[in-house]
Amino acid sequence: MSDQPPPPAEKGTEATATASAVRDRDLAEAEIAALAQHAQDAAGFLKVLSHEGRLMILCHLVEGEKSVAELERLLAVRQPSVSQMLARLRLEGVVEARRDGKAIYYSLADDRARRLIEIIHDMFCGAAERPQD
Repeated sequence: MSDQPPPPAEKGTEATATASAVRDRDLAEAEIAALAQHAQDAAGFLKVLSHEGRLMILCHLVEGEKSVAELERLLAVRQPSVSQMLARLRLEGVVEARRDGKAIYYSLADDRARRLIEIIHDMFCGAAERPQD
């Protein structure tokens, strides 16, 4: 073995390593910021679905377009309450409205809502239909 110190590092190598470390740190910070934004978006989306009445409306709309009067009957809720829940869902871009004469029909506008409602149905409603082991 030799008692000689290792050869000195080249100046360019140190600068490259430092630049790479800064770039990696900036990238990690950007990824963290993006992840935080995605989490905020997901939480907002789930908040819209977290209301029992709005969730019931979406469950019915997964089956197809429904009028406000149909939803009122299916939910056994008065028209002003149904309209208020639909307004929130429309504001959030989850449903869309179509007018036909005096009737207003609603349908799902967001495929994420459809997918999530189908999963929720399978987890909570489908489980009740299956025999328990």
